[in-house]
Amino acid sequence: MALRQIDMAEAANGLARFDSIIDVRSPAEFAEDHLPGALNWPVLDDAQRREVGTLYVQTSPLAARKLGSALVARNIADHIQRHLADKPREWQPLVYCWRGGQRSGALAWFLDQIGFRATKLGGGYKAFRSQVRADLAAWPQRLSLQVLAGRTGSGKTRLLQALAEAGAQVLDLEALACHRGSILGGLPGTPQPSQKRFDTLLWQALAALDPARPVFVESESRKIGALQVPEALLTHMRTDGHCLRVEMDDAARLQLLVQEYGFFAQQPARFCQLLDGLVTLRGREQVEAWQAQANAGDWPGVFADLMRQHYDPLYNRSIARNFAGYASALSVPLADGGPTAVVAAARDLLDRLAT
Repeated sequence: MALRQIDMAEAANGLARFDSIIDVRSPAEFAEDHLPGALNWPVLDDAQRREVGTLYVQTSPLAARKLGSALVARNIADHIQRHLADKPREWQPLVYCWRGGQRSGALAWFLDQIGFRATKLGGGYKAFRSQVRADLAAWPQRLSLQVLAGRTGSGKTRLLQALAEAGAQVLDLEALACHRGSILGGLPGTPQPSQKRFDTLLWQALAALDPARPVFVESESRKIGALQVPEALLTHMRTDGHCLRVEMDDAARLQLLVQEYGFFAQQPARFCQLLDGLVTLRGREQVEAWQAQANAGDWPGVFADLMRQHYDPLYNRSIARNFAGYASALSVPLADGGPTAVVAAARDLLDRLAT
C-alpha cells in the first residue's frame, strides 16, 4: 500500500490536525530552520550524512546507499525504542525531510508497518520554504499597520510591549530577530536565528494576526542585525502604514539608553569592538574618542555623544526618506521609559485611535 502523502497546499492550513510533526533531517539542517512545532528525529546525524555524501561522490551511489540504508535502519530503530512507547494506536504524525524523498519515506514506512497512520509531506522542507517565501511576499498587504517611529532610545520597544499587554495586536520584529537593530543591538548570550528561521518565525507571527484589527509595529531598517526584513513587509510599512511619532526628551532618552545597554559596562572591550564598525561613517578619530570614553567608564557621556552625533542624524535621514508623513504624524509622548509612563502612553494611544 502506498504511503499517505499531502502537499504543502494541504498542509499549510492543517498542520494542527497532526499529533506530531517529525523532521528526519540532520540536527544541523533542523537547527537552521524547521516547520513550526517539529521534533527532530534524524535518520542520519550530521557526521553520517557527510560520510554518506562523500561515499556517493568518491566511490559510487550504490556504496553510499548500502551504508546509508544500514545507518538509517539503526537510527530509526533507536527512535522507535525511545519515542514510541507511549504513543497510542490513534497517533498520527506528519513526517518530512528535505524534499519528501527517501529519508522521510523510510521512517513513514516503518511507522505505517507498526500500525500508526503516518503521513509524508510531499516536497518536504523545500516545499515548506517555498510556501513561506510566497506568503511573506503576499500577506503584509492585508494588514493595517500602525508604525511606531521615533529616534533611538525614545521607548518604541517598551511601548510596543505595553500595547501587547493592553490587548493590542503587535508584530515585534526585533524580538523575532533577537536584536535591537543598531550596531550595538545584539542581545547578550542570545545569537540571532538564521535568515530562514527568522522568516519562519515571522510567517508564524503573520499567520496569527487578524487582518480586521490594526497591527502595531516598529519602524525598521532593511536589516535587523544580520537579518533581512522581507521587502513586501518593509514596503507596506513605509508606503501604506499609519505613522505614529513616538517622542521622548533627550535626558529621558539618555537614561533609557544607559539602562538598556548597561551590560556593556561589564564588557567594554566588546563595546569598543562593535564601535569599530562605525569608522567608515564617523571616522577613526571620532570612534577612538568614543572608545576612550567607554574605557574610562563614562557611559552617560559616550551614549550622549552617540545619540547626538550618530543615531539622531542617521535616524532623521532615514525617516525623511522613508516616512513622508512623519512630521505631521500623531504624536505619542513618553515622559520616560519607566513602566508607569509607558503603560499610560499605550492606553492613551489606544483610546485616541478608538475615537
